[in-house]
This record gives sequence, C-alpha cells and structure tokens, in this order.
Amino acid sequence: MMLAHVIRKFNLLILTLLVLSILSFMLVYLFPGDPLVNLTGLEDIDQETYQRLTVLHGFDKSYFHQYWYYIRGLFDGEWGLSFSSGLPLANEIAQTLPASIELSAYALILSLLIGVPLGFVAGFQHHKTTDYGLLTASVVAYSMPIFWLSLILILVFSLQLGWLPLSGRISLLFDIPHHTGFILIDIFFSDLSYKGAAAKSAFYHLIMPTASLTIVTAAIIFRLTRRSVIEVMSSTYVQAAYTRGLSGFQVVMRHGVRNALVPIIPLFGMQFAVLLTNAMIVEVVFSWPGIGSWLIQAINQRDYPAIRAGMLAVSTLVIMLTVATDLLAKLINPAQMGTAHAES
Repeated sequence: MMLAHVIRKFNLLILTLLVLSILSFMLVYLFPGDPLVNLTGLEDIDQETYQRLTVLHGFDKSYFHQYWYYIRGLFDGEWGLSFSSGLPLANEIAQTLPASIELSAYALILSLLIGVPLGFVAGFQHHKTTDYGLLTASVVAYSMPIFWLSLILILVFSLQLGWLPLSGRISLLFDIPHHTGFILIDIFFSDLSYKGAAAKSAFYHLIMPTASLTIVTAAIIFRLTRRSVIEVMSSTYVQAAYTRGLSGFQVVMRHGVRNALVPIIPLFGMQFAVLLTNAMIVEVVFSWPGIGSWLIQAINQRDYPAIRAGMLAVSTLVIMLTVATDLLAKLINPAQMGTAHAES
C-alpha cells in the first residue's frame, strides 16, 4: 500500500516537473520581442552573427529539438547567463536560493511552534473566551499586508529604538566564506576568529524578516489547526470515546491530537509556497539577498534568462516539498489520508 502510494506520487512528481519544464521552455517565446534576443540579450547584431546564434541555440531546428537542447542544458548545469551580471545563472541561483530557503525555513518552524499549539488551545476551548481572543488576534495578523508589517517593524525597532539592523543579511564588516549558503551554518563551520561576533550580527539581521513572515504564516497555521481540532472533537468517534468513560485528557491524546494533525500536515508543506511568495516581498523591503529580491531585480531589468531560470528553480523546490510533505503524512497515518478516522 505504502509502496504503491510512493510510486504514484513519484509519477505525479515526474509528470509535474515535465509540464513545468515545458512551460519554462515556452517562456522564451512568450516574452515580448525576438526569442533569440530574449535568450542572448544581444539586439543590434549583424545578419551573419544572428544566423550563427540561431544555429548555436537550435532555433533552426524543430521545437522538440529545441526543448531537448534546453533539458540537456539544465541537467548539464548550463542554465544560461544573466544579462545584468554576465554570470552563469546556475551559480547565481546557488548563491541566492539558500538565503531564501533559510529565511523561509526559520519562519515556518517558528510558525509551527506558535500556530499549532495555539490552534489546539483554541480548538479545545471552542466558543469560549480563549478561542475568541486567539481567533481575533489571528484575523488581525492575517489581514496585515506583509510589506506594511515589515515597514512598521523597521520604523519601530530599527529607526526609533535602534535595536535591530535596517537591512541586509550580515554586517559588511564580516566576510563569511560561502559553503552551504546558509549564513548561520557557514559561520558555525568556519574557522574565523570573529565567529561569535559574526553569528550575533547574522542573528540580529534575521529577526525582523523572520518575524514579518512568522506573524502572517502563524496566523494561517493557527486557523488550519483550530478548524481541524474542532472537526475532530465534534466527530462521532470522539463522542463515543467520552461515552466509554474516557477522561478528557485521554480522549485528546488518543484521538484528538493525531487525527487533527494528519489532515493538515500536507497543508503545512503548501504554506512553504506562500512563505516563498511573501519572502520575495520581505527580501525587497529588508534588502535580503535571496532569490526573491534577485528575481524582482531581474524582472525590473527584463533579464529574461534569469526570470526563466529563477521561476523554474523556485517552482521545482515548491513541488518537491509539497510531494515530500504528502508522503510524510502518509507515513504518519498509512491507513487513511486527509480525513480523521476512528482508532481501535
């Protein structure tokens, strides 16, 4: 049963990535202007150079052959060059994507640590003062535009109080070797004499961007958890457990927690996509050197190869994480997915 589910998910993953690669390949034709100019960035070129570039990039072949060249280049790490920097796109994505993953991962972890427990508290206290208070706070947090929230944090904690740095990932005084791309990990495994000061600076730079993402995401996770707990606690098998003489604590631990978590575990993975979208805005506000700010800069500069490569990298990451989260939910509860079930 589990093996069949893994195979189905793997096939779905391959099919989704195939469709995604086709859409990514088509972008060069969907962008305004000449596809060859969009791909190379060269505009005022003579006819001989134009013909040579046409043959070089396979534009003289069929769309199928062009797609094959594109896929082969992706697997070979030849993602093209950025118009703005002239650097290989694979290297630029490898530099910027870990910064976005690090920021989103910390925000997701904190959101789970805040949203899930509070969701259980509100669900178990349904229609009580605690539930109403937490629900009101979540509505306020969820309703705040993340760019406005980020600016408010900057205004209060950076400009007025001066507690936290205004922007960036780490102070310009520190030069951290790039190994994994995760700033705290790179600092920890470095042999720098100023390791402690660098870690402190990186931590302070993380606080406001992470808080901006966490406040909004925790509100979403809280509402998902609360709704799932309410549905489980009002189900027939939970009511039957009470009639068998089980205490409230026993019902919650045996039936409530697990059955409430299973339906929403896949939704936690989907929140990573929302986090990356919000992170693009947060990265611009805080000048965080992640793939979000890099992509927005590419859009402003009409760097079409960078846009195509960046969108493909982010989409692939989100799809793989979503499938992995779904498999994790299946491992936790192999008997049933997405619905609460009665335990023997």
